[in-house]
Amino acid sequence: MTYQDINVKPIETESSFRMKAYKALKAAIMEMDIYSHSEEIRLEERQLSEKLGVSRTPIREAMTLLEQEGFVRSVPRRGIFVVRKTRQEILEMITVWAALEAMAARLACEVASEGDIRKLRENVQAFANRDPEEFVSEYSEANLAFHKQIIRMSGCSLIAETTESLFPHMRGVRKLTIGQDHRAQRSILDHTRIVEAIEKRDADLAERLVREHTLGLARHVEEHGEFLN
Repeated sequence: MTYQDINVKPIETESSFRMKAYKALKAAIMEMDIYSHSEEIRLEERQLSEKLGVSRTPIREAMTLLEQEGFVRSVPRRGIFVVRKTRQEILEMITVWAALEAMAARLACEVASEGDIRKLRENVQAFANRDPEEFVSEYSEANLAFHKQIIRMSGCSLIAETTESLFPHMRGVRKLTIGQDHRAQRSILDHTRIVEAIEKRDADLAERLVREHTLGLARHVEEHGEFLN
């Protein structure tokens, strides 16, 4: 029996730590309420190192990746901050999201399973006999889940990847505005119509309803988006 030498490279533990730190930090940023207050969100390297149980090197490397993706920004002599967008930037993001989710709804009409559509219907039915304005926080999470579900139902990974970088900002703005100007009640009506269109596999109608629904958020931000100034 002979043994052949295999040319393998040592496992790069620092690289592994970097990716673990990157995934953990990205997940945390995705769940932040970036626009619930006017203060900037500063990320403290030492604190993150202690919480994640890794040295500062993988934290710095993870931050570099997150900055390249637009989630954080580095300010010389001040530190690293979670990116906040201006009102104009948010309006542009909402416009892009409207186009992408509208296309996702069209694709969902063609490829979504009956089970996925049923889950979308259940999301809406959970508030059918309740006033969403009395459960704003709970409905806000359901609202976000509804829109993410449509993206998933499209079966298009590129739409999912593209909307991922927009999601922290869309999440923050949606959570902050859903309780304003009876938007929660109107949201349920819009969602009901969207589900009905997808159930009928009416791609043209589903696409239009989703686009109009999201552009309604843009109009609200344009009129009441002082919190973004």
